[in-house]
Amino acid sequence: MRKFLVVLDDSRECLNAMRFAAMRAAKTGGGVEILSIIPADEFNHWIGVGEVMREEARERIHAHFEVFAKWMRDKQHVDPELVIRQGEAVAEIVAQVQDDPEIGVLVLGASTGKKGPGPLVSQLTKNAGSLPIPITIVPGELSKERLEAIT
Repeated sequence: MRKFLVVLDDSRECLNAMRFAAMRAAKTGGGVEILSIIPADEFNHWIGVGEVMREEARERIHAHFEVFAKWMRDKQHVDPELVIRQGEAVAEIVAQVQDDPEIGVLVLGASTGKKGPGPLVSQLTKNAGSLPIPITIVPGELSKERLEAIT
């Protein structure tokens, strides 16, 4: 089964990327894999403190994931899977694509801010020619109605 890989983070544009991935998966018989990345340098504390902070980050990720997963299950009839990796975001996205041969499309949300489309979109599009899958970039300001029409 072809899966749409979407990155879960705290950005506003993440919402439209999630919606797009779920809608496309529902309409094409695919799946959704949600990737969340814990920055490696975020927990450079004493071993015990760092481990507690990592566990708290995982709990926040699971809670955030469940919000999207419930919507995907209830509205799109897609049961997403969650993958949590630790490291630098772009390297971990590329590694996940290489590790899971069922991933067919990477879906990213583009920011609408004046600073550009966001760091993931900027960095990954620079290397798009060498990625083994296509990237779909979803504008952050698309309405739910427009997303439904497009998908």
